[in-house]
Amino acid sequence: MAAPNIVVVGAGVVGLTTAFVLSKHRDVSVTLISKHMPGDYDIEYASPWAGANYFPVGKPGSNLQKFERATWGELDKICRQVPEAGIHYQETVVYGRKKDEGSATGQWFAELVKEDAWFRDVVPNFRVLSKADLPNGCDTGTAFTSVCINTAIYLPWLLGQCVKNGVVFKRAILSHISEAPAYHHSRKGADIVINCTGLLSAKLGGVMDSNVYPGRGQIVLVRNEPGVMATVSGTDDGDDETTYIMQRAVGGGTILGGCLQNGSWESQPDPNLAQRIMQRAIELAPALAPKTGKVTELSVIRHGVGLRPMRNGGPRVEKEKIDGKWVVHAYGHAGYGYQSSWGSAWEVEGLVKSILSEKARL
Repeated sequence: MAAPNIVVVGAGVVGLTTAFVLSKHRDVSVTLISKHMPGDYDIEYASPWAGANYFPVGKPGSNLQKFERATWGELDKICRQVPEAGIHYQETVVYGRKKDEGSATGQWFAELVKEDAWFRDVVPNFRVLSKADLPNGCDTGTAFTSVCINTAIYLPWLLGQCVKNGVVFKRAILSHISEAPAYHHSRKGADIVINCTGLLSAKLGGVMDSNVYPGRGQIVLVRNEPGVMATVSGTDDGDDETTYIMQRAVGGGTILGGCLQNGSWESQPDPNLAQRIMQRAIELAPALAPKTGKVTELSVIRHGVGLRPMRNGGPRVEKEKIDGKWVVHAYGHAGYGYQSSWGSAWEVEGLVKSILSEKARL
């Protein structure tokens, strides 16, 4: 059987990681097509705006939990062995407030803030904080070693690894998923299409997944160093606002967030929300503004808005025949694309193998 041709659609972290995993098979020819590429900053392109870190939120027994558990080992290995990928370790604290249960952010962080969290045997140095170590208003707290990713370094690194393995990159805008096979660089068409279009899966012909919707996030990127990676399950400023702080690797600045505004497509930063984000961040990590404790001490690099590709039912990673062609879907990773990317990509790899073995039997 001839080497299979594969087209991956989408150059977010899930698409790039999936293309990289598939490109390791020397008998596979991969083209990645996307409207947006690393280096672009666009409201449709979520990955550059992400923190990004490893804060597991998948419910036990879910696909997401499986992907997150599988992904940690690879992020840990890259952090140790490939410094140029832009990942570093961060000591992390997570605080939970009982009054956030049921809120948008409380539901998002429900697994993360548990003192008996399932990932306690995955991440290093997991421990439960004593009540004396909790800020006012918080009921639970844990600490562990995690990682933070500089997305401006990591996405181009993934792209470079793909190119090294022979992946061809092309810009394209699709109106229907059935158009994808024709973009394979061999000009012979693709045998399999991998759909990693994230939020655009809600609008892409042939997919049109009504379970996909935006989860708007807003961040402030600053030069100040917080001394810790931290989050709280919610705020008193609204049930869709939260606080998280993470310092990106290799000079990437510190991300201050944030919110989870489900259903909002608004692309422009809200200046009032930005003020609340910065004030809450300083209260959580006083090292950000050690002289005055005021927002004016923050050195702002940029304000940003990203639309998380949320999906009712969690990430969709499964195969489907559309117009006679096999399509493997891998989208709907919401705000956890980086921390589930490798597990998701290996799941896609398994589905591709099952399609090829089925074809070989025919």
